[in-house]
Amino acid sequence: MAELVSIITPAYKAAGYIEKAITSVQQQTYPHWELIVADDCSPDDTGRIVARYAEQDPRVKLVVQPVNQGPAMARNASLGKAQGRFIAFLDSDDWWLPRKLELQLDFAGRSGAALTYTQFKRVDQDGNNEGRLMKVPDRLTYRMLLGNTAIATSTAMVDRKQTGDFRMTKTYYDDFALWLKLLRAGHVANALHEDLMRYRVLKGSVSRSKVNSAKKVWSTYREIEGLGIASSSVYFSMYACNALLKYLRF
Repeated sequence: MAELVSIITPAYKAAGYIEKAITSVQQQTYPHWELIVADDCSPDDTGRIVARYAEQDPRVKLVVQPVNQGPAMARNASLGKAQGRFIAFLDSDDWWLPRKLELQLDFAGRSGAALTYTQFKRVDQDGNNEGRLMKVPDRLTYRMLLGNTAIATSTAMVDRKQTGDFRMTKTYYDDFALWLKLLRAGHVANALHEDLMRYRVLKGSVSRSKVNSAKKVWSTYREIEGLGIASSSVYFSMYACNALLKYLRF
């Protein structure tokens, strides 16, 4: 029996991008999925667009957040509805290539990894001008991930049969915090070296603020992972170097 994949998508003011994300899921060669989009109280047409797709395709499901609480809580709202063994993440402004689920599920089965991730390319805000292939390390343990930026959210897939149920922590880098939590429990993340996702770089994106990002990474080490100043400094230096190499050129 084919395993169901639950796809988790938080959406806020995503009216200009959400259709591309949804159609990229509908075009997957692997058909056994549910896409759960949590509209985080968007002031634009995001909810109405998703609702239209949900009316036409029962695999697309809309969750409406009563108040805006940020991506972590929106992801948790979707996770609360998820029925699949596998949880895949897709941000509302990104999209997948057609064989993403097919290839990653096969890889997850062959590797036995609880967390898998893939390569990807960046594109500009309009979805054009593809950047270079973003290569990733073969595997990541907890300590390796502390100093790395390799797992892009929209490439990640988790096997809940191995990890058990989980929720996001309400923090700036809730995705990074989740990967650390899973690996801290003893799981290992394995990479599928296939280009399967497009990451849209938005102008003025908060995540592109290097100073703010640096502060939030430091906060993750100190407040969530409970690391001392010395350890945090070592891992932060590694993280910063990897981030610099990653973003040195488009």
